[in-house]
Amino acid sequence: MSNFSAVVTTGIYCRPGCAGRPLPENVRPFDLAAAAEAAGYRACLRCRPYRTEPIAHLAAPELVCRAVQLVLGGALDGGTEDDLGARLAISARHLRRLFGEHLGVTPDQLARSRRAHFARRLLDDTDLPVVDVAFASGFGSVRQLNRACRDVFRAAPGELRARRRSRDRLAADGGLALRLPFQPPLEWEAMLAYLRARAIAGVESAAGGAYRRTVRVDGDPGVLELAPGGPDHLVLRAHLPHWEGLIHVVQRARRIFALDADVESANRHLDADPAAGPLVRARPGLRPPGMWDPFETGVRAIVGQQVSVAGAGTLTARIAARHGTPVPGLEAMGLTHLFPPAEVLAEADLGGLGLTTSRAAAIGAFARAVADGAVRLDRGSPLDELVESIAAVPGLGPWTAHYLALRMGEPDAFPAADLGVRRALAAALDRPVTARDAAALAEAWRPWRAHVAIHLWLTPGPVILTR
Repeated sequence: MSNFSAVVTTGIYCRPGCAGRPLPENVRPFDLAAAAEAAGYRACLRCRPYRTEPIAHLAAPELVCRAVQLVLGGALDGGTEDDLGARLAISARHLRRLFGEHLGVTPDQLARSRRAHFARRLLDDTDLPVVDVAFASGFGSVRQLNRACRDVFRAAPGELRARRRSRDRLAADGGLALRLPFQPPLEWEAMLAYLRARAIAGVESAAGGAYRRTVRVDGDPGVLELAPGGPDHLVLRAHLPHWEGLIHVVQRARRIFALDADVESANRHLDADPAAGPLVRARPGLRPPGMWDPFETGVRAIVGQQVSVAGAGTLTARIAARHGTPVPGLEAMGLTHLFPPAEVLAEADLGGLGLTTSRAAAIGAFARAVADGAVRLDRGSPLDELVESIAAVPGLGPWTAHYLALRMGEPDAFPAADLGVRRALAAALDRPVTARDAAALAEAWRPWRAHVAIHLWLTPGPVILTR
């Protein structure tokens, strides 16, 4: 089923479930809102498709999907199609051809539509001045915002704000509040508990029904809070030094609870499996948990090698307290520091923190690999290449690489050597399970092995395997 439907006779495109019922012969399907807009259609005012994420799950080659992920990460907000093609080792011309063939839109058109949709949500949900909306959405000027709004929505920003519904605006206490839509269901409590157990004290907190953390925006500190807002959205509350580039902050915040994970496709694929089927049917909204910063999560994973979850949290918090940037005034939220970036830990003295010599050396090697670009943590590489580059760092291996890839949103990552995975499988099979055994069992779960891994980690009681 397509993600959007355009009606030839009205020139409007809608999302599934819209109350409008056009004749089937007048309907044209589109996977992307941007493609419908590029074809000359405008958003329906009844179902308001711009209030959902404009990038849905795509039936496209892996290379195209990875290019889309890079666009989502802002690759074209400060770069060009040539730069994007170079990252993917293809020419910009070939990239545009692939986008046109599979998505019906160019990379630049996709990026521009994404900015326009984000701006529309800011105009609805917040009282930010139009000039702030422009720069928060990734536009270089108010003129660019005006042009995009007229092209996409047939109205200027001021006119769009005047049309917003009274319940759209979210109250914010000195900061900004914004809805983060997702396709339900979402196992919020289970995922929050997972993040709570692995939170780095002083950097992040998962208490009182919300997830909070410090963030670095252009070198300055900020604070984010994520909490449930309804059955189909979370509410992000942000206190940042400025709003420029907010679109990137929001995209990274969405990754923490894997709001863009294609859970429906994963569950559909796994449902018929005798081992995974009962797990996904019992908790259909469980997703592989994401993260804010892959480098931070990578350091946490290295520290956690052969150490308890609680012990790894304590040691990683010591690293943050010594080498991170202090953030005063947030102690009541349990937040005190920004986590140190790769450039800092690449040269840091990690002695006296309770780390083994080999673990400290591995953290330093990982930091240097990230800082100099030998390891790219941006979803631009195929899973095998990403895992290979991470595992090549001295002191790291397949477990760390697959675990980090899973947290980065790679749906087929599977840390077969993970003790929790092996214990769950061993209890189900009533025999010891090696990493090789786990990997062999997981072949049937491709390309959604990460989804099964999180179910194995978080499902209470023994897993029942019937094959």
